Amino acid sequence: MADDVQAELERLRAENEALKQRGAKATGLKVSEKGGVSVYGLGRFPVTLYKEQWEKLLGMADDIRAFIKENEAKLKVKEKA
Repeated sequence: MADDVQAELERLRAENEALKQRGAKATGLKVSEKGGVSVYGLGRFPVTLYKEQWEKLLGMADDIRAFIKENEAKLKVKEKA
């Protein structure tokens, strides 16, 4: 019985580690159930916007980069776990 519990604990630890490693993979894209574009891998939850919202945001890329550069001292960098 104790061996079964220990074996299950080891299996769960290995599975947990595998999930952590998989979570560190690059970003990915999917079409959501409601027809939006979801970006996975940026944080805990996907970022989902509709096509026209992504187009508007992508059109602002230069403005966003300039804003980040201007506010570099105020911005924080998220530490990887």
